[in-house]
Amino acid sequence: MASAFHRPVLVKEVVSALEPAAHGEILDGTVGGGGHSRALLERYPECRILAVDRDPEALEEARRALSDFGTRVRFLEARFDEAAEGASLAGPSLSGALLDLGVSTHQIDSDRRGFTFRPEAPLDMRMSAGQAGSTTAAALLNERSEDDLTRIFRRYGEEPRARRLAGAVARRRREAPLGVAGDLIEVMAEVFGRPPHVKEKARVFQALRIEVNGEMEALERSLPAIREALLPGGVFVVVSYHSLEDREVKNAFREWGRSCVCPPALPVCRCRGEPLGEVLTRRVVRPSEAEVQENPRARSARMRVWRKAA
Repeated sequence: MASAFHRPVLVKEVVSALEPAAHGEILDGTVGGGGHSRALLERYPECRILAVDRDPEALEEARRALSDFGTRVRFLEARFDEAAEGASLAGPSLSGALLDLGVSTHQIDSDRRGFTFRPEAPLDMRMSAGQAGSTTAAALLNERSEDDLTRIFRRYGEEPRARRLAGAVARRRREAPLGVAGDLIEVMAEVFGRPPHVKEKARVFQALRIEVNGEMEALERSLPAIREALLPGGVFVVVSYHSLEDREVKNAFREWGRSCVCPPALPVCRCRGEPLGEVLTRRVVRPSEAEVQENPRARSARMRVWRKAA
């Protein structure tokens, strides 16, 4: 199930949650190396998969990994919000949907993709590797205003020294453009007064990756689009890896489960008047200690599940 490309997390939990979707088509909106999709196809012989990924390298790996399932799998190179919107154009068609929002092992371990902290790695971070016209992390650092960089570091990295870090980046780029991870780490060390810890580097690099790829905007668009693409009784599973994503998913699922979303001061309900579905995970699902020991990158994973009203 695991591959050199990517090791899927919470596989048993994901497969179990999607059991009600076993007789229809399931959207795997971030198929990666195909680990979750393979587990679903093996466990549920009648299910079909719409395998989507914006990374052409990931999609090629998924094609190879899932080739023995033939026509039970459709492949689409797209961002998951685009796929969800397309799937809902002709009306609800999906019995289930899965979003695994993490960065793949292959992306992290490949220096040329620029997701790693290794000093010589280019500051790229694009999920769609080499896409013409797309902005790299280096371009973002070298061209955005101090205010914009402050916003990115603060909002997406929850970095308490966001403004100081943005100012230091602006000073550094006046001397020479930032091009590799080591350049940014040096700026961080200047601001922190010491070499940054791994968690500090992770916060800042995460912030840049989210901005480069428009991840939060894509998630905000995809959640209602996937909801609309689900058939009655369809199940929606999301695995997230940081608090911003998890909060967005939690709030959306919670709101969809309410019968009334009118402002408290409104005397008469004027909204939909009934819930759109129900949250199936009252508490977030996390990996077991055994899974974390076997795959340390699973540590921050959080799974939430919602089911559309029948």
